[in-house]
Amino acid sequence: MVQVMDPARVQTRRMEILAAASAVFRERGFHAAGMREIAQRMGVAVGKLYYYFDSKEALLAFCQEDCLRRLLDMVAQAEQSSASPALQLQAIVRGHVRCLNSEVPGSLAHLEVESLAPADRARIMRLRRRYERALQGVLERGVAAGCLRCADLPLATRTLLGAMNWTVKWWRPDGRMGLDALADGVVEQMLHGLAVSRRKGAH
Repeated sequence: MVQVMDPARVQTRRMEILAAASAVFRERGFHAAGMREIAQRMGVAVGKLYYYFDSKEALLAFCQEDCLRRLLDMVAQAEQSSASPALQLQAIVRGHVRCLNSEVPGSLAHLEVESLAPADRARIMRLRRRYERALQGVLERGVAAGCLRCADLPLATRTLLGAMNWTVKWWRPDGRMGLDALADGVVEQMLHGLAVSRRKGAH
């Protein structure tokens, strides 16, 4: 008799594996880490991991798809709100940074697109393009409403995505900046910039 695993239990276990993988990826880097190191972090035999993921590449695909679906849900919720496009964008930036650095264990692997198998990479890239188009749509509506300013929408969108995604490379939970401060800081830098606004006649 074949034992059928409870889907909720499988999802919970997969997220636990991703949490362990996240710690290992941060310490060793994605390419230097293997399933054996992840199993050691969990204190289980490596064979147990293969009940949930066929390989490290399958774990990577799961991580990226789970992350992108959360981001797509988040941007859809922001768009459905009555807030201005500028406030929607602030909510999306905060949510994106929090999602990658807290809500999705293993999110460091979010950057490793080229390491995916071809079929997985094609699926993930479709999701990434959907998210990029949705984010660009918020920017476009903000420009039309006069509450956002950017000369090149694709450039602004990709610059924003690059800044948000790269936080998983350098931010540390035990560092000087907490997650809320990180999210607020990215909003401040990306939406308000570095230049000091000058009043007419100022020197």
